[in-house]
Parts: sequence; C-alpha cells; structure tokens
Amino acid sequence: MDCSQHVGIDLHIHSSASDGTLSPDEILETARTLNLGAIAITDHDTVDGSRQALLSGIPKNLQFLTGVELSAAPPPSLSRSGSFHILGYGIDLDDTALNRALETLQKARKDRNPAIIARLNQLGFEMTTDQVAATGGVGQIGRPHIAQAMVKMGYAASIDDAFDSYLAHDRPAYVDKPRISCQQAVDIIRGAGGLAVLAHPFLLNLTDSEDMENLIVVLKKMGFEGIEVYYPEHPPQATSLYEELARKHELLMTGGTDFHGKLIPEIQMGSGMGHFFVPFALYERLCAGLARNRLCS
Repeated sequence: MDCSQHVGIDLHIHSSASDGTLSPDEILETARTLNLGAIAITDHDTVDGSRQALLSGIPKNLQFLTGVELSAAPPPSLSRSGSFHILGYGIDLDDTALNRALETLQKARKDRNPAIIARLNQLGFEMTTDQVAATGGVGQIGRPHIAQAMVKMGYAASIDDAFDSYLAHDRPAYVDKPRISCQQAVDIIRGAGGLAVLAHPFLLNLTDSEDMENLIVVLKKMGFEGIEVYYPEHPPQATSLYEELARKHELLMTGGTDFHGKLIPEIQMGSGMGHFFVPFALYERLCAGLARNRLCS
C-alpha cells in the first residue's frame, strides 16, 4: 500500500494546553484510533501540548511533529490589524529564544483577559475571571474560554455568536494585545530548528490572486518555507491557487483541520467536516525539509 495516497495526516491540532478541549494524551489516542499516519500539535503560543505528547510516548505507527502556532503582527506589507498566524514545525522544545518569546506571548494573552471581562461587565454581563478559568480547564485562558463561559451563562447562543457579537475584532468587548513582529516569529521558529508555514491563508480575506502572490513573495523573503494549502474552510478554487503558488515559489505544502475538540465540534481530527483528507506524502516532504536538523523520526 502507498502510504502517500491512502494514509491521512493532520498537522494542525490544538490541545487543552491552549484552546482545545482534548488533552495531548487524548489527541494521541484519537489519532491512533483514526489510523492517522502523522500529526502535529500546534497550540497557540505554547509548546506544552507537544511536550506532554512526547513525555507520554507516541503510539506505534503514528508519526509526530513538534509544533506551535505563533500569533504575530501582520507583515508591514499587509495593512491590517489583529494576529497573523504562523505555524512552526519540527521545533526544538527546549530552545531558549523560543521559550522566552512564548512566555511574552502568553503573558500578553493573560493580561488582556481581565480587560475583556471588564468590558463585558460594562455591557451588563456579570462575569468574573475565576468563572472563565473554571470553564477553561488546565490550559492558558483566552477569548475562546470567555466565549465558552458566555454560552454557559446564557449570554450568547454559541461560541460563534459570542465572537460575532462581542469578542471579535471591532466588536464592543475586543481588546488588542502586544505581538511580536512577523519577522521575529519566523526567526524564532527557524532558530529553534523548525520550518515556518503560513497558516490558513484564506482567512486573510485576500480575494485577489495577485495580492496573495505578492504576500507569498514577501513571506518567502522573510524565511517562510511553506503554506497551509489544505484546510477545511478553504474553498476548492482557493486550494488550487495555493497549490499553484506553492509550486511556483518552491514552498512546502501542509494541511490540517485546526481541530479544537468540543470548542468547534463540527471539525473532526483528520477529516474536518467529513471529507477532508491530507496525504501522508506532505509529512514526508516536511521531514525532508527538516532532515538537516534531525528532528523527524
């Protein structure tokens, strides 16, 4: 059997170390049950999920890449606010510069939570940081956990409703946070022996193919080495464009579901909304790109 064609992978998974609802151990067991060939835990601004998975032991016949999803400022050429998400694969979890940056990013997340809750209080919602923490579990607390608490307390119909009405950018309870620059994020990932990959490009809302290509050119000059071509929310025409741009600019292609467990229940590990599939060959090509660092098994 050709693994490249028949075995699926998922290189974009969030655990309870950030805003997913499954523990790293539960993710490993789910991936084993689903017969996935390879996975990466890419928690937001933390490598605790990857670290715990390695400590627990990777199941036989499952390949594993260390990972992270960094929240950076958009590159200067992209005129917008908010976070620009960068996936890092095959990183050394003990790299000093990486861990120093992650501490800064986690502090920024933690420090804005009380400000968001204060704004919600001003809007008439009775909510405390402790109540949100009780909803969030063991991982770092962020806007998804605040949204969960709002749903649990009857202040929002769903997590999407909480974001769309109150927590998303330009909504009444939104609070911005400090971010590292895009170039810093790439340098940190590369310095830790990893590969920097543009996460879910369709969510940038660059509808013009020329604008997207211009961004790809800028990112490659910064040191990006891949594009998350395959993603459940990418329409077919967008996926085709990203495939074309990856080939043209000699970038690796990656793919994953952005699995968060019960936080986004319609997205399942490995299969997205049911028909999503990323071939094992992409993992093999990532490993070839990481071979110089000897970080793939």
